[in-house]
Amino acid sequence: MSALLALSASLLWGLADFGGGALTRRLPALAVVVASQLAATVVLVVAVLATGALADAGPMLWYAVAAGVIGPFAMLAFYRALALGPMGVVSPLATVGVAVPVGVGLVLGERPGLVQAAGIAVAVVGVALAGGPERGGRSAGRTVLLLTLGAAFGFGAVMALVAHASSGGGLLLTLCVQRLCNIAVGGAVLAPMLRPPGAGRALGRELRGRLPALTAVGVADVAANGAYAMAAHSGSAAAAAVLASLFPVVTALMARGVLKERLRRVQVLGAGLAVAGTLLLAAA
Repeated sequence: MSALLALSASLLWGLADFGGGALTRRLPALAVVVASQLAATVVLVVAVLATGALADAGPMLWYAVAAGVIGPFAMLAFYRALALGPMGVVSPLATVGVAVPVGVGLVLGERPGLVQAAGIAVAVVGVALAGGPERGGRSAGRTVLLLTLGAAFGFGAVMALVAHASSGGGLLLTLCVQRLCNIAVGGAVLAPMLRPPGAGRALGRELRGRLPALTAVGVADVAANGAYAMAAHSGSAAAAAVLASLFPVVTALMARGVLKERLRRVQVLGAGLAVAGTLLLAAA
């Protein structure tokens, strides 16, 4: 069950990243982050009120607050990198952030078995190869690389914080608090961009026109966080983190199919190794 949940998280994150990156090529990255998270938060608030999840409030929610503060900056950097560089390269590079939740699991005493360790190693190598350089396409420059690495470690920190915040239960409330903080932080940064009345109205029209896509991106991202947290609680957090980090394969394949981005043989090999590592982890 843990492996299935983690793989579901990787699928949802891959879809959300592709959608967010595509939207950022038409809209300001920060506006995409805030609008998509706002749409998801509306859904979460309704769910929390309908299920009585407010009763799960406790001091662990401070970890959700921390995740909510870090998240917008990580997402902003990542969406900007996706807009500037090729998705098939940027997305796999972002998985280096998996070192954060894996490291936390090891610090807390988790020791993967031999098959699990082999699966983790194979999957990590596969993801790295899946982000191999493209010939004939746009290269990932220094700015894109720095944005991607910053986003990666931000995402890793968010994964670890959300899993810790919901370790005693209250996952729904944890996700809601995280998203509320996302909106507060992202909105505060976005506000100066909306001061000219004409700019604010124009951006509002653009966002309304793409509201279904923005909602889909936000809900998919929230669902991925929830699936990962449940996976980390029901099995090895390190293994769950690696499995959930396979989302770049989804993003790269969608970029190939929809945007016609070229994939080299090394990237195809990397995707195959990532799948092989996944099978090893699932069989452990």
